[in-house]
Amino acid sequence: MKNSKRAFVLTEVALGIMVVIMTFIMIQGRNAKDTDKVSVIIPNSDDNEWSAFRYGLRMAAQDQNIEIIVAGTGELGIEEEEETIEREIDNGARAVIVQPSSGKGTEKMLKQIEKKIPVMLVGEKETEDGTALEIPFTEPDNYGIGEALAQELLKDYNGKIKGKKIGIVSETGDFGTAADRRAGLENALAGMGTEILWSVSDLHGKEKGEILKSQLAADIIIAFDDSSLILAGECAQANDLHGALVYGIGNSTEAAYYLDVGAVQCLAVPDEFSVGYQSLTQIAKKLRQRAYEMESQKVPYKVIRREALFSEENQKILFTMSQ
Repeated sequence: MKNSKRAFVLTEVALGIMVVIMTFIMIQGRNAKDTDKVSVIIPNSDDNEWSAFRYGLRMAAQDQNIEIIVAGTGELGIEEEEETIEREIDNGARAVIVQPSSGKGTEKMLKQIEKKIPVMLVGEKETEDGTALEIPFTEPDNYGIGEALAQELLKDYNGKIKGKKIGIVSETGDFGTAADRRAGLENALAGMGTEILWSVSDLHGKEKGEILKSQLAADIIIAFDDSSLILAGECAQANDLHGALVYGIGNSTEAAYYLDVGAVQCLAVPDEFSVGYQSLTQIAKKLRQRAYEMESQKVPYKVIRREALFSEENQKILFTMSQ
């Protein structure tokens, strides 16, 4: 009798354990199924300038239990961008984070995508023809960055910059992000007697260094994005800028290198880690609450000088750049 009671108890315990195991497996399977997939479409996605941004995405993905896919890309025109987005949707993406193409028709294309799945923009929020993209975006305080660079110039010249000639380098030309940064710079220098001697953009190919160093001699060169800053730093290090001092915006280890060797006087670093983190966090909220209205986000920036490059605070920034 005792043996049969003991066998009964053991059987009940075994069945209980099996129920717990099966419940755990079902929960795990449901959680795996419920993990949302978000695709990120940015041009030249493997470039170092995206390192901090990608790191921010990864950290947010862990916090939000989101699967992220950064699509492998090169340069993206509107057609290539649309094809990439549609392919990612076909592969199961439930939302996308996109740096929009600057071409005509971009807003119409993205609005069509937005009817299918949530879209968050990073980088440009305006096309070359001046069309404002009415879709939530995450970006640095671009106007403020331009102002900050002007203030650093004034410090270095003790406010005496009358007659100084300035050259401007940007990747996209005078619209969107670059236009906001230039407006901040010019407004802060208004009435100071400086002159914008030249402005060049869209520098691609082997001849880009030649184009930059063939410009008229300027006293100061302002680079409004990471690739332009690296180009200007490279030319300055080679003494190809007629002695001009370089100031600019960068968010890669290469940009930090040119600051470290003295080819760049001052570096303004947008918090691209937060761009990645906050953009994915907004997407996660939207996926979990369909009624949630995603909000545009502004992230801070940091001005770094050579002498403080390896301070404890700035080492954290350098760390995000290298991930």
